[in-house]
Amino acid sequence: MTELKDFSRLPRHVAIIMDGNNRWAKARNLPSVAGHKAGVEAVRAVVDGCARYGVEALTLFAFSSENWRRPPGEVSGLMELFMLALKREVKKLHKNNIRLRLIGERSRFSESLQGKIAEAEALTRGNTGLTLNIAANYGGQWDIAQAAETLARRVQAGQLRPEEITPEALEAELSTAGQPLPDLCIRTGGEQRISNFLLWQFAYAELYFSPVYWPDFDRGELEKAFAAFSGRQRRFGKTSEQIEAEETHA
Repeated sequence: MTELKDFSRLPRHVAIIMDGNNRWAKARNLPSVAGHKAGVEAVRAVVDGCARYGVEALTLFAFSSENWRRPPGEVSGLMELFMLALKREVKKLHKNNIRLRLIGERSRFSESLQGKIAEAEALTRGNTGLTLNIAANYGGQWDIAQAAETLARRVQAGQLRPEEITPEALEAELSTAGQPLPDLCIRTGGEQRISNFLLWQFAYAELYFSPVYWPDFDRGELEKAFAAFSGRQRRFGKTSEQIEAEETHA
């Protein structure tokens, strides 16, 4: 087993916008689906790296609610690849004590894909290692809206008073409830935006933008992101002096 590097601090929850599959394929005169297939290898490397470093949760932005606008052939290929990945990878995840969860509005997927997702979640539900969240047909605005709707229904049913709708109450209804908030967001492919991903959860996340296309994002690139995170001072509204004093007395 490769010796793990010693970073002064590591993120508890890593969220990744896996961008650049299409451009990777285009640069090689390959169809877009080839880029997505190559991206599966990067997923394996990053899942393994996060598990080895003791990261508690990893959330991968696999398919946004806006991605349905892509060419029908590409969308169809992505759905087939998603199904194939579930069939091939879930037993490996289970063997490695990784819990798989899908976050997003899943009713738009085919019944067979929904069934395979449910089987994968059921198989890995009791695992206690890394939690792997696959964000599919997911949007940050949708996540906040569905949480707000849940609270509104509780108010309507007389189970909750309006003044009890607090940030904590809403956060408890988000798709990532029960997990630490993401403290590191990685986006590959050179773009510098978060594209409607985990909007509420990213309130204090550190952002790391990599120029590397997703299929080329390997263990070494992940470690670069961890090194950058490790070197940042996270203040949460406090001053540098306050943080340094707290660290001195810790």
